[in-house]
Order: sequence, then structure tokens, then C-alpha cells
Amino acid sequence: MPELPEVETVKRGLQPFMEGATIRRLELRRPDLRFPLPKNLAGLAEGQRIAALSRRAKYLLIDLENGTSILSHLGMSGSYRIVEEEGEAQPGDFHHARSKDEKHDHVIFHLTSPEKGAVKVIYNDPRRFGFMDVVERRSMESHAAFTGLGPEPLGNALSADYLASRFKSRAQPLKSALLDQKNIAGLGNIYVCEALWRSHLAPDRAAGTLVNADGTPSMGLEQLTLAIREVITEAIAAGGSSLRDHIQTDGSLGYFQHSFNVYDQEGEPCRTPGCGGTVTRIVQAGRSTFYCPTCQK
Repeated sequence: MPELPEVETVKRGLQPFMEGATIRRLELRRPDLRFPLPKNLAGLAEGQRIAALSRRAKYLLIDLENGTSILSHLGMSGSYRIVEEEGEAQPGDFHHARSKDEKHDHVIFHLTSPEKGAVKVIYNDPRRFGFMDVVERRSMESHAAFTGLGPEPLGNALSADYLASRFKSRAQPLKSALLDQKNIAGLGNIYVCEALWRSHLAPDRAAGTLVNADGTPSMGLEQLTLAIREVITEAIAAGGSSLRDHIQTDGSLGYFQHSFNVYDQEGEPCRTPGCGGTVTRIVQAGRSTFYCPTCQK
């Protein structure tokens, strides 16, 4: 499933074509994706100017001038592509096949703007695990998708002190605590594994062990907070990871996958200088965890 950096990459790729454009027509080729599409989706969107594209956690938000936003989640195989009316443009060197079968083109934004002219933005989703909804921006945080979400990994609200307040006295495994969206919004399996490796912390240690007796963050928690920021920042700069069906909106790949130190590196030597350990895979809550048991404690 695309993680936060991938969704951010999609947002940035769509912005030049969607922001400021008017939705001439919203074509819905089926009544549902993972969930039924809102019955009033086309009526609310058509004729509206797109004020901005934004993101919250792993959700893409298409903000309309009427005060509503179209919420889009990519699921396992959802992707967007940009098509000019006179032909489809897909620059980039493909490594993973991308669905172009029209039977998987479920939602099509027919747009027009002074800068780009007529453009189609197509949502394609072979597995239909993605979904779309409409939400009022003034009540955004009360939407089921956002209720109780923690701070963004790169937001000012995420700090070692904040994590200490969430982890204090918790016996929950550290990796599970980091994947809990109520603690941090949008942080996923890949980047948790990478951040734990960078901070030399074992994924199965109790989260509460990173909090001092007086409630202050330990040095390890300070390092982990920094590692989270670093790994997400680098992944966004690299365009995200290209895993399974996911590629960027322009057809090119994200290359952060080539920088993985532990994720999907089972059996490889640990890259920590002087470690000498081997990357190991374990399963936690049904998900693969990759780490080095020699230097991650």
C-alpha cells in the first residue's frame, strides 16, 4: 500500500494540472470502489474550481471552492494518471507494469484551465481497495478517516516529548506503537522499519522503555524522533518508493526503494558500520518486520 511519501508524491504530481482547474465533468464509471461512491459526488464537483490539493496522513484531498473536499485513498493498487485530450503522456522508464485497461478506470476528472487547457485526470484501481468520499472542510477532523489521528511525521507537533507522553508505561511493542495512527498519522511499515534501524532500536521492545522514570524522553526516543523525520523527508525528496503497482503520476518511478537499509533485505549484511550482523525478518501483527538483532536493541 502506498505510504505517506508516495501519497505526497502523487499530490505534487497532480498539483500543476488540478490546482486552479475547473471540473467540467466528473465521470463515474461504477457506483463503488471499496465503499459506495457518494451519490452526490458528481453533482457537487461539476462546475467547481479546484482551490488546492492537500494531504492528511495517507489521504489525498481535492479541495473545491465550495468548501468541500474530495477525499481519496489509493488502497493497494489505486493510481492517478494525467491525459491531455489530444493524447496520453506518460514519460518515465517503467519498471513495474501500470494498469491502462479502461475497465479499471473508475473515476475520471475532465478538467479545463487557462494554463493546461483540457486535461483528464484518471483514477485507475484494479483491486478497488481505494475509496473516495466528500467532506466539509470546516468539519474535516470529525470525519471517520481523521478522528483521533495523531500529528504528521514532519509536523511541528511531533516531538520526543510528545512521543514520551504517548509511550509512558506502555508495554506495546515499539513498532506497533509507531504504526498506531493515533500516535503518528501516516507512518507506515516500510518507514518504521527504516527509522528503527537508523536509531538502533529493536522493533519488539516495549515502547515504555524509551521513557525515563520522570516522563522525559530517553536519548533513544530523541534519536528515533529525528530518524522518523529524516527517513520521511528523504523518501519524499526521492519521490517515494515504487512497490508493486505504485508509480508516480507522470509514469516515472520513486527511487527510495534503492536506499532501503533493512526493509526487504532479509539475509543481507547489516549496513551499520562495524556491526557485522545480518538483517532478519520477523512477523508482528501480521506484518513483516525487517531489522538487525545485532545492533538494534
